[in-house]
Amino acid sequence: MSYVLQNTVFPLDRDPDLLPLYVDPETWSIIDEEPVRVSNRAQLGNILGRTSARIVAGRRVSFGTYFNAFAASYWQHWTGVRQVTLTVRTNGPATILVYRSNGDGARQRLDTREVEGTVSTSFDLVLDQYGDGGFIWFDIVADEKNVLFTGAEWTTEHEPVRDGKASIGITTYNKPDYCIWTLTNLAESPDVLEVVDRIFLVDQGDRRVDAQAEFPDVAASLGETLQVITQPNLGGSGGFARAMAETLARPGNDFVQLLDDDVRLEPESLRRSIVFGRYTTVPTLVGAHMFDLLDRPKLHAWAEVVDEEPFMWRAVFQEKLPHDFSAANLRQSPMLHMRLDADYNGWWMCLIPLAAIREVGLALPAFIKWDDAEFCLRARSAGFPTVSMPGVALWHVSWVGKDDSIDWQAYFHARNRIAAGLIHSNLPRGGTLLRHSRRVDLKHLMMMQYYPVALRHRAIRDILSGPEHMRANLATAMPAARALAAEFPETIVHRDVGVALRARRGRAVFTQKRRNEFDNPTGLRLRWFTLSTLLSHWFHAPRPENVAQPEVEFGKTDAHWWRLPRYDSALVSAADGSGRNIYTRDRRKFRRMLLDTVRLHRRLRREWPKLSAAYRDAAPELTSLAAWKRTFEDAS
Repeated sequence: MSYVLQNTVFPLDRDPDLLPLYVDPETWSIIDEEPVRVSNRAQLGNILGRTSARIVAGRRVSFGTYFNAFAASYWQHWTGVRQVTLTVRTNGPATILVYRSNGDGARQRLDTREVEGTVSTSFDLVLDQYGDGGFIWFDIVADEKNVLFTGAEWTTEHEPVRDGKASIGITTYNKPDYCIWTLTNLAESPDVLEVVDRIFLVDQGDRRVDAQAEFPDVAASLGETLQVITQPNLGGSGGFARAMAETLARPGNDFVQLLDDDVRLEPESLRRSIVFGRYTTVPTLVGAHMFDLLDRPKLHAWAEVVDEEPFMWRAVFQEKLPHDFSAANLRQSPMLHMRLDADYNGWWMCLIPLAAIREVGLALPAFIKWDDAEFCLRARSAGFPTVSMPGVALWHVSWVGKDDSIDWQAYFHARNRIAAGLIHSNLPRGGTLLRHSRRVDLKHLMMMQYYPVALRHRAIRDILSGPEHMRANLATAMPAARALAAEFPETIVHRDVGVALRARRGRAVFTQKRRNEFDNPTGLRLRWFTLSTLLSHWFHAPRPENVAQPEVEFGKTDAHWWRLPRYDSALVSAADGSGRNIYTRDRRKFRRMLLDTVRLHRRLRREWPKLSAAYRDAAPELTSLAAWKRTFEDAS
């Protein structure tokens, strides 16, 4: 029997920005060590359907792209599959070339066939030389006539290790339009639904998905596969925990596929992740990469890890992201051909085997932030690894147009990172976590951002109160954090164009030369800058005229922590460009919060061993199915 591992597909949307992710009809050259297009621009008109396309006479088209190359190294490393068959269907005179790459991205040809007429051409491939990385892909060259490409798939006769289906758990809060789009595309993907048992839509908002005009039609298309669950807002962790709990009660399921609400999904990715999960030699979490929903060729997240020393998340090649596939496709990006191992994957899309949930429990009651990383670390300790799988991805709004470190989410960033560190860090007193946390406070204080500091201090006080607070304030921590913003005028975004907001000195303009001159201070210069700034803000009151009117204006990208502290007040553009915030130095708040920062971090460091033991002891109960069921019952 033959099993389909991967289908060759074209984009659902007729969006030219998406073409480089699916098909590459470009000719490339290397100029000054950079890949540059030479000719043959992509044409949407040649995409005829989900699996078919026209290849114009005399043109060469490569399927060595993000969504259509076969991630051979991952299949070799994580599964027992060693024999794969590539079948390519064409109509017309053509040449089919099959290539592979190694972990350095070097290309090697594996096979070549000349074909004509309506044919299916098969290539038998062996997965035995991809330990460090590498893909397999094919190119098609049309001869004197146009060629019709009608589909291709990668198959194996190797039987899967497990054959259970997956439930999909979508957690949503007031994003009905996105959810309708996702449900509609799933309803139109029968090959995906073949491996799906249930779609649990956990609706925690007041803009209900099932109240949308399009919902009856999509619900009718999905039938019993779709189940809508309503509950109060318990955050992402509460919604995903509900999906986990519901899936555990479904016989014949081996996985739950967690899916965020504000995304655009590639349905084939969902199918691929489930199939890959069926083949892994041990039950494995299969994570999706994240592209930018507002700049769709840009890859923003893949292969993420938690650094042990500061206990902080990052991508393996943080400095290389985002990667723009419209500027350098897969074949021109050697870094992308390496097999990269991950510590965790974001829950924008992540397949979790039920065996892992039964062994380690459900999500930590964290509301948002760090629940995905903490779960993956917990699963890894029990022998369930996480794979960040190439060719499995979706589009999600990236963090480029927002700054959630200074809004109500600052509480959860701080609280949940420390809680996860208390549970999982193997270094004395969390390594440099507390030092880093204290530095974050100092930067906010020097930048006159007092609201996030107040939230971070509340987070530490809650941590010090013991692990029981996490479930106790699951439904109340977010509204309380948002309510606190009323006490901090800098949180107001001034959007009214009728209100003239002007800085006394005008806009601070930083040329490239000045950017370099005033770059992030380091070493002794950093210590002197920090000490002198803290002393200045402690002893010197702001000038009255600077309090009455902002002293200077900054663009968001120029408003760094080593620039703002030089002024008494500043007008700063909001991250999304929707307005401006006014930051004004407040000596009384600064003094009180600086002392609180020192005292709270000193106490947290002193009590770390005791707190760590308490949080580790409490983790099994906090994440247990029984505890979550009580939470759902109490919230209903």
